[in-house]
Amino acid sequence: MKRLLITGASGFLGSRIAEFYKGKYEIDTPTHREMDITDEENVASRIADLSPDIIIHCAAVSDTGRCEREPETSWKINVEGSVNIAKAARQNQAKCLICSSDQVYFGSSLDGPHSEYEEITPCHLYGRQKHEAEEACLAVNSDCVLLRLSWMYDVRTVNNGEHSDFLRTFLAKLESPELLRFPVHDVRGISDVNVVIKNLEKTFELEGGIYNFGSPNEKNVYETMLGIFKKFGWDINRLQKDEKAFLQNPRNISMCQEKINSKDIVFTETADSLADNISQALAMKRKEE
Repeated sequence: MKRLLITGASGFLGSRIAEFYKGKYEIDTPTHREMDITDEENVASRIADLSPDIIIHCAAVSDTGRCEREPETSWKINVEGSVNIAKAARQNQAKCLICSSDQVYFGSSLDGPHSEYEEITPCHLYGRQKHEAEEACLAVNSDCVLLRLSWMYDVRTVNNGEHSDFLRTFLAKLESPELLRFPVHDVRGISDVNVVIKNLEKTFELEGGIYNFGSPNEKNVYETMLGIFKKFGWDINRLQKDEKAFLQNPRNISMCQEKINSKDIVFTETADSLADNISQALAMKRKEE
């Protein structure tokens, strides 16, 4: 049985990866106290002791506001920590997967869907840190696989105190009579985390490089939800266009799937995946009632 080491295993993605692959792999989930990713020597020593076959690096400061407020701390975690993991993986001949973000495309002068091969100039600190981490990790370990993840959701709450996400927030609001507002200046993929995790195993054999890794979507968020309302036959008058969000800096961070599809890895369109999960959630609720 191969050994899988997951950083950030107490978080939204890492905890679900550990749960999904338990029993198929030997799973190590070192805490921050057990392995401080910002300490190069500590990382090297800990990974040498555990001797994993595969490392999935999920730990990060992903709160964009916190990155702006704490640039030095977030840089040490998002950039320096990732580089320390990449170095230790190379030294121990472990396959290294590092979670990046579609936010690297926010600020691009090009329309989406964005390709891994285009020049990018992220407009906020989180995106710049993720982009810098990508380049620095490949510089020290050319076999690293950098996965540009999109916004993720789940129908389940796995951890106590876990923050909500796009789907669960929407389902909660659906129960109320309030109007639902969605931005028209925001184009992005929104991905089922369970599909992301299932597809992860196919990345263990990928050659080093950067890969877009999430559901495609060329519609803005309002248009996406309008399509879903029509599909379910719901009252579209409950939907409102949010025309203020991202008005000054429209965001299109939709990702091209060509590279990942060529590796036989496929993600369902955002609207179709959301509709499937909404159906499942509503069926579960009816069953409980």
